[in-house]
Amino acid sequence: MPLTEPSDDHLPQEDPVALDGALGNPDDNVVSETSGASGPTTAGDGSVVEPEPTLPEPVRQRIVALTAAVLPGLPSDEVPVPLRRVAKFAPNRRARLGAPAIAAQLAGDPLFRQRVTARVLADAGDLGAAVVEGTAPAAADPVEVAALAYLARPRGWRELIDASGAAVRAEADSAVVAELVREAEQRATRAEHDRAVARVEAEKLRDELARVREELGQLREESRQLARTLRETQARERKATEVLATERGRAARASADVDAELRRARARLAEAEAAAGVARASAKEARSVDDARLWLLLETIGQAAVGLRRELALDPVDKLPADFVADAFAEQPGTAPAGPSARARDTDDPARLDQLLALPRAHLVVDGYNVTKRGFGEMSLEQQRKRLITGLGGIAAQTGDEVTVVFDGAERMHGLPPAPRGVRVLFSRKGETADELIRRLVRAEPAGRPVVVVSSDREVADGVRRHGAYPLGADSLLRRLARS
Repeated sequence: MPLTEPSDDHLPQEDPVALDGALGNPDDNVVSETSGASGPTTAGDGSVVEPEPTLPEPVRQRIVALTAAVLPGLPSDEVPVPLRRVAKFAPNRRARLGAPAIAAQLAGDPLFRQRVTARVLADAGDLGAAVVEGTAPAAADPVEVAALAYLARPRGWRELIDASGAAVRAEADSAVVAELVREAEQRATRAEHDRAVARVEAEKLRDELARVREELGQLREESRQLARTLRETQARERKATEVLATERGRAARASADVDAELRRARARLAEAEAAAGVARASAKEARSVDDARLWLLLETIGQAAVGLRRELALDPVDKLPADFVADAFAEQPGTAPAGPSARARDTDDPARLDQLLALPRAHLVVDGYNVTKRGFGEMSLEQQRKRLITGLGGIAAQTGDEVTVVFDGAERMHGLPPAPRGVRVLFSRKGETADELIRRLVRAEPAGRPVVVVSSDREVADGVRRHGAYPLGADSLLRRLARS
């Protein structure tokens, strides 16, 4: 392969700065327009030495990268002394930190360049062979071709480098043009967007203007109506003023008449007060006599009642009829005479419940689980009982009536909280239902006492109705509790 002959080892070393410049200034991205203008120079032995070409920045970086890649593979004695320390760098630091030294050695040491070229061309394969022959495939990267041409330096290698510079400039120009096109497209897009926004805003402003005009027309119409109403009001005000003046005259005359009548009434009132004083004195004396007679009558009745209670030996009543049923559970239930059936009515109206509870000494009997499962069946049985008993305690406190709530159960539950004042809690015995216990409670009540039974069970309602009780649905009590 045609390679540059190595120079004599005894030749003086060139300036590293100048050698680095031979591979191209790092700030230059394209081949200088004046490259080659200085012309060839003459060496000390009379031979003609052509100056190093000014390389494009991508080509210079690729040459340094190729050299840095093969540098560790060279024998230690073939690596120039300035590069032996660089060869020990990490791969990513070798090309970055050792670039000046590598460029200087490539420009000033032809033998080192020849050794590097041999390894680089071997790695390049067919592309390296084509570059050595002085040709370059059309599809090859011009930067890669220029880097290989600089290292191998075949016939026409300067032309290959110049072609690479032109390609780099073309790519740069193409990138600039593409960037300009992209910016122009972006500006066009923004302008189109701004125009669309302006059209939308204009439409909004037109709509707003139409609305304002419509409102202005309405305001003008309202103003005309208000002016017309004002004129009519002013006319009515003038008429009213005239009527007021007339009425004031009449009122003055009426006031004089009233004053005269008032004086006459006061004279009659004085006479009446004098007569009333005399009548009050007479009535006071008569009332004193009546009070004395009434006191004597009440005292006589009281003494007669005390004597009758002593004669019959009656003890104070501390139990009511339902208490006896709660204690003994009416083992042999008797049949009490049924009261008038006219007072048995079936309704779910809470107002009806309030009317019945307002009766004197009313007794409210509640079918416990029938009400709780209808009103709050999602709770546990214990929570249902507690909630119902608490609500009934409030009703008992408000009305002062006797309240009995009956639950199904073989025996009385243990651990129950104490019932509120005025509320009796009963559980049916084994073999007996709460419905049967409720019917016995109703039968035990004396005729004439108002008994209200709350249950949505049709059999319970029919049974207590026959005994003169007032059956009401569970909803009436639930609404009454919700209202409380």
